[in-house]
Amino acid sequence: MTCPLAGMPVEAGFPSPADDYIEKPLDLNELLVKHPEATFFVRVQGDSMVEADIHSGDILVVDRSREAHDGCVVVAALNGEFTVKQLRYRNGQGMLMPANPDHRPIRVTPDQDFQVWGVVTHVIHAV
Repeated sequence: MTCPLAGMPVEAGFPSPADDYIEKPLDLNELLVKHPEATFFVRVQGDSMVEADIHSGDILVVDRSREAHDGCVVVAALNGEFTVKQLRYRNGQGMLMPANPDHRPIRVTPDQDFQVWGVVTHVIHAV
C-alpha cells in the first residue's frame, strides 16, 4: 500500500507557509523495511521503555540482519523470554537497560541463555 508523500517538510517549531504539493507515493514498507527477509514487526507489551518513547501497544520494526552494538535498542531473548531494551556493554559485560526508572537493568551473565534477536529500527505508535 502506498500513500501520497507531501513534498514540503513540516516544521516542528514555528509554522511555515504550506505548499499544496505531493512529491510522490510513499510506500511505508519501502521506508521502514531495508531487509525484508530479515525484518519482523513486534508489538510492545509493558512500560520499561517509555522514556525512549516506546509504549505498550507500539509496533517495533526489528531487523535481524543488523549487528547490534553498544547503545542499540534491541529485542533480546533472555532465558526463553523476549524483551526490548537498550543494549549496553560495561567492562565486557552485557546489560539490558530499561528506559524507565521503575525497572532495573538486567545484567547478562554467561550462565544465562541470551541472544540478541534483532535491532529495533523504527517504532510505530498512534499519537
